[in-house]
Parts: sequence; structure tokens; C-alpha cells
Amino acid sequence: MVKRENARRAWDRRAASYDRAGDRMERLTIGDSREWICARARGRTLEVAVGTGRNLSRYDDDVELVGIDLSPNMLTAARHRAAVLGRRVELREGVAERLPFPDATFDTVVCTLGVCAVADRHAALAEMRRVLRPGGRLLLLDHAERRWLSGRPADLALRLGFVAEARDRLRLGLIERLAARRPA
Repeated sequence: MVKRENARRAWDRRAASYDRAGDRMERLTIGDSREWICARARGRTLEVAVGTGRNLSRYDDDVELVGIDLSPNMLTAARHRAAVLGRRVELREGVAERLPFPDATFDTVVCTLGVCAVADRHAALAEMRRVLRPGGRLLLLDHAERRWLSGRPADLALRLGFVAEARDRLRLGLIERLAARRPA
């Protein structure tokens, strides 16, 4: 619990400057990956670690969007972005390791650059699987550092039973994106 509170405070402090600091870095590192991920979302979609809402403008209009984040300040920024965009989205505070939704609630779960920041990656990905409907799609974008003892997020997802539809490594393998299905 102490780690989670420390993480919440750290992300709350970063919220105001997060987008400015991230714009240039993202252009250099992930390119069009946010578009790649969001274009594949369908139906009722949960975005885990929604942050400041950087993906909100990239979803199709017919996607019914729910976002969750650990940081209240990040959620405030996401609410502001949604209002500016005229985008309807339900935003909730919560943690990836204990998603506050019933089993099989979503058609799609998205997480962009969020699994790397979660204390228990395995638990977070297991929760994403739990809240997906059978046949639902998991869309991940994350750092693919080999030094992780718990494994790359995409590898962990596949070990949890997801079936890969598309998987790419970018920037010399440092960034990875995955589209996968929960078996029906």
C-alpha cells in the first residue's frame, strides 16, 4: 500500500507537465503507435492507466470509453481533455491490479505505456483478461526491456492465455505493441 501511495503522489506531481514533456519523446520513440492501438478498439473499451487522456482523440466515435488511473491529477487532466474534445468518457480512479469492474465487462482493453509503471504486472494483465469478454481484444503498447524479471508485458499476456493477432517491436526492440484476443 505504501508503494501505491508513493506512485500515486509521483504521478500526481507529473500530471501538469506530463503532456509537454512527453510530446517530443513520443514522436521519437513510439511514432504512430497510439493510432495503431486505438484504431483497433471496438465496442465498450476500458483504457487502463488513461493518464492525461492522450489517446482520447484517437478512438473511433462509436467506441464507448471508460478510463481508469491511479492518479487523481492525471484524471483531472483527462477530464479537461475530454471536455475540450467533446468526448464522452467515464473516468474513474483505481489501480490496474484490482480493476473495479465485473468479469467480462469489456469488448476491448487498452493500455499504452502503463504496464511498465505497475508494481505487479502479472496481476494487472490477469485483471485485464478477467474484465474482457471471451473473444475480447487486448491492445498493449509498452517498453520491452529485457531487464524485467517478470517479463515483457506482451510475453506475460501470452502466458496468461491471450492469443496474438499482431505483434510489433519498434526502435530496436525497445517498444512493443500487441493486439491479442482472449479465447472464447
